[in-house]
Amino acid sequence: MGDMPLGAITGALLKSLGRKLKPNACTDTWWREIVTPARAVINNAHEHKGTPLLRVKRYDKFERIAQDQRRRKPSRIERIPATRDWIEAFCAAADPYNAALVRFMFETAARIDQAVSIEPDDLRPATCEVRVKAQKGHPEGWITVSPQMMAELVVLKPKRPKNLKTGQLLSPRVFGYGSPTSYNNRWKTICKRAGIPYLSAHPAGRHGFFTELVVRQGVDPVTAAKAGRWSDPNLPMHIYAHAETDEADVRARFRTVYVQRTPGEKHNHKKTKKDHENE
Repeated sequence: MGDMPLGAITGALLKSLGRKLKPNACTDTWWREIVTPARAVINNAHEHKGTPLLRVKRYDKFERIAQDQRRRKPSRIERIPATRDWIEAFCAAADPYNAALVRFMFETAARIDQAVSIEPDDLRPATCEVRVKAQKGHPEGWITVSPQMMAELVVLKPKRPKNLKTGQLLSPRVFGYGSPTSYNNRWKTICKRAGIPYLSAHPAGRHGFFTELVVRQGVDPVTAAKAGRWSDPNLPMHIYAHAETDEADVRARFRTVYVQRTPGEKHNHKKTKKDHENE
């Protein structure tokens, strides 16, 4: 922003920077990578120096649609959650490490960064517990897994991955990956070999977890959200629950032919003794 005084920076100004700095990005990217960090710096100065507090109104749907039309690419494409069949097909074509990784995320809703950070000391085989690191406002904690899942984890020989930037060996990891993006190419190869569409870790894990429990198995959203470590069940219901009913089947329900009498048709009712008494 150069030497512009903080008090002169408005929300509208921050929002207008997206088109200049990232003309081919969507409004969600503008908000995440431009507006949010700039607003954080300005409001940090407010807390420490007393400069004006800045509140910024989010981009509305009309701004989002207009930008999508300009860049000729839709944003907020609905993710496809993993199914049990997809998981089994993936595991059949995968090595033990990646098979265990995808099953772990599908069963626990762990994020990929949490999963690849798990070290041997983070496993408690006796109680079937796994420690996951803090992330996105949630503290570090122990989560319970199924005995079958724990049996898969304990047989994996930990690997020491390399830091891709420095070449330095990292601490031993249960799944053998050193970063939350290093699994991508391997998963694409596995999906191609299995003949299934490629899903990244997020739809395979968190989206698949919540849709499996709530939509397919009918678990109440509050219980599912707690198991997946969401503090508010409304969030996963809005983002992670994916309807799987065929739209054509829904429409067909309105076309069901009911047995009805034609106009003028007399109702064939056999009189009872009580009917005669009331005449």
